[in-house]
Amino acid sequence: MLIKSPSILHVFAKQKEEVEYKAISRKQWIMADRIVITALFLIVIVGAILFS
Repeated sequence: MLIKSPSILHVFAKQKEEVEYKAISRKQWIMADRIVITALFLIVIVGAILFS
C-alpha cells in the first residue's frame, strides 16, 4: 500500500500557465545580436590571455 507523503518537490513543479510571448522587433534583434557578438569576442580575448 502506497502512502502519499508530504514532499517539498511540489513547490518546484512547473505551473501550467500560458505565457503570451511578444514578438520582438528588428531593432531589438539587432541589439541582442550585437550584445552576443561582443560577449563572444570578449570571451575569446580573455581565453587567449589566460591560455597563452
